[in-house]
Amino acid sequence: MDNLLTGIKSTGRPHLGHVLGIIYPTILLINKERFHKQFILIANLHTLTNYNFLKTNKTNSYKILAAWLACGLDYKKVICYRQSDIPEITELLWFFSTIFPYNRLKLVHSFKEYKKNNQIINTATLTYPILMAADILISKAELILVGKDQLQHLEIARKIAKQINKIKRIFTIPKAKIFTNLIKGTDGKKMSKSKNNIIDIFSKKKQIKKQIFKIKTQTKFLNEENKLLKDNLYNIYLNLAGSKQIKNKFNFGYQHAKEEFYSFLISKFQKERNLYKYYINKKSKLEKIFKIGATKMKEIIKPTMKKVRKVFDCS
Repeated sequence: MDNLLTGIKSTGRPHLGHVLGIIYPTILLINKERFHKQFILIANLHTLTNYNFLKTNKTNSYKILAAWLACGLDYKKVICYRQSDIPEITELLWFFSTIFPYNRLKLVHSFKEYKKNNQIINTATLTYPILMAADILISKAELILVGKDQLQHLEIARKIAKQINKIKRIFTIPKAKIFTNLIKGTDGKKMSKSKNNIIDIFSKKKQIKKQIFKIKTQTKFLNEENKLLKDNLYNIYLNLAGSKQIKNKFNFGYQHAKEEFYSFLISKFQKERNLYKYYINKKSKLEKIFKIGATKMKEIIKPTMKKVRKVFDCS
């Protein structure tokens, strides 16, 4: 049986894209398949590449875990942990940094994209893929649940693992399972907090309605399925509700369809919204889950770190 790993950065409350694209598919896979160990990582060190999250990182970590639990994750079946609770991850980052070429990091798509859009670039942004490699390899997970934009980072982890394994066989060579159920944002692009194009199902109803009414639609309304398939609102609604549910929702134009979609969304996620409110007000419970996860994780990684330190003559 394989080990399974996935993670979310602690940049705030998970939006609809996270819920449908990462959280639900992971929970479904965990409940359906048999894995040896299942790891849910809250990547709160990755978040620190952005100064805007320096004061909200801890709170955001709670929000991520609360969302996982609200969507039905059984924390007793998995190991939920914060990156920062496992200092061995950053130790591994340093070891890996000593053997990975600097120039290759400059060629990573995510770094080039960040460089194009930002004037100030910190060192952590450059070494982000090395930290991700440490996340992956320390768990010895064979199956990594990622989006397509993370494949290059996973390949870096694979290269590092193979390089160290030539000296001493320590690491499992991970493989990717791609998340495919991607919901576009209100502007028709990838849903992202940085683009301000999200639908936050855990926020107040007024805020959700405001976000839904921001969804860009075709300039001309044509109530024909082949025409509607080109429309962003129609595709988001279709993805969540299915064709039967939305059959007559677009008969009276986009404004009416947005009202219908809002009502549908509130009804569909009412249970999750209520559970989220419950868990986010139980910080002590969330902290306990993190501490249990960290304790389990440290026991698991002890043999790996002992071998790695020996390879680098630091034991």
